[in-house]
Amino acid sequence: MTTAAVFGTGSWGTAFALVLADAGTPVRMWGRRADMVARINAGENATYLPGVELPPTITASSDAEAVAAGADIVVLAVPSQTLRANLTQWGHVLPGEAAVVSLMKGVELGTSKRMSEVVEEVGGVERERIVVVSGPNLAREIAAKQPAASVVAGVDADMTERVAAACAAPYFRPYTGSDVVGTEISGAVKNVIALAVGMAEGLGLGDNSKASIITRGLAETTRLGTALGGEATTFAGLAGVGDLIATCMSPLSRNHSFGVKLGQGLTVEEVVAQTSQTAEGVKSATSILELARRHGVDVPIIEQVQAMIEDGRRADEVVRTLLSRPRKAETA
Repeated sequence: MTTAAVFGTGSWGTAFALVLADAGTPVRMWGRRADMVARINAGENATYLPGVELPPTITASSDAEAVAAGADIVVLAVPSQTLRANLTQWGHVLPGEAAVVSLMKGVELGTSKRMSEVVEEVGGVERERIVVVSGPNLAREIAAKQPAASVVAGVDADMTERVAAACAAPYFRPYTGSDVVGTEISGAVKNVIALAVGMAEGLGLGDNSKASIITRGLAETTRLGTALGGEATTFAGLAGVGDLIATCMSPLSRNHSFGVKLGQGLTVEEVVAQTSQTAEGVKSATSILELARRHGVDVPIIEQVQAMIEDGRRADEVVRTLLSRPRKAETA
C-alpha cells in the first residue's frame, strides 16, 4: 500500500491530505505546532478548514523523522518563502526513494528559484523524484469534495504516475504531464495577477476590466514561462488558465481578497494587520519580476503590482499607467 507524508498543516496541505486519504492512501502530517497536531489527530483542522471532518487514516505529529519514515510519497505544503529554512531543518529525513511533491506556488525571494529547484538544491532530491501538483484547486471547495481536476507534472513518468494514482479520489481527477517549469510558473504568476484583478474589483471596476486583466495576465505568464523553457500548451490548460480563472475570480482566493482591499485604498501593511496573513502574490511579486527582467520578458501587470507593493503606488495609478502604455498588436 502506498503511504504519504504531508509536511505542512495549512488549508491546501490539509485538503490534499484529505484527497489522498479519500483515494485510499494513508497519510501522516507534520506540523510545527503541538496544538495544531492535536486538533488534526482529533479529526479536524479547525484553524484552516473548520467543520471539515478528517478520517482516522490521517494522523499528525511534530516529529519530522517519524512522519517521513517509510513514506512512498512526501508532500511539501509549507509556505513557499519558508521552504529553504524548513528543508534545512528536516530535509535530511526524506526517504531516498520517495516521490517528493510540491504543492507550493511561489518563486523564492533573493534567488528567483522555482520551488522544485529549491527542493533539489536544499533537500538533495534528484530531479527525477520531484513532482508538482497545480491547478484550479481552492482548498475549501476541495475539502467540501466538490469536483476538481489538477495537473501532476514530473520529468519521470513512473514517479508522476505514482503520485497521480495516490490522489485519484472520486471528486479529484489528476492529469499527468511532464512540463514542470510551465506548471510552476503558472501557479506562481497567477497569484500576482489575482492581486491585480482584486484591485480592479476594489476600485469598483466591472467584469470587462477584470477579464481584460486575466487575459493579459495569461499573456504575461505564457511569455515568461516559455522563455524559461515551459511548453505553450501548459498555459492553456488546468495549471495555466484554469488556475488563473479560479484564483482571480473567487472570493475564496486569498490573493483576490487581498487585492480587493488594496483597491479599496488600504496599504499592504494595513491589509496584513486586518487579515493577519499575507497573500502569496505579495511575497513573490518581486522575485517573479526579477526573474522576468533577467530573461528580458515584458510583464507590465506584474511590474505595476510590484510597484504598488514595494513603492506604495495607488491602485488607480496602476490602472492609469497600464492603460497609457504604447499600443501594440495583441500577439506581440
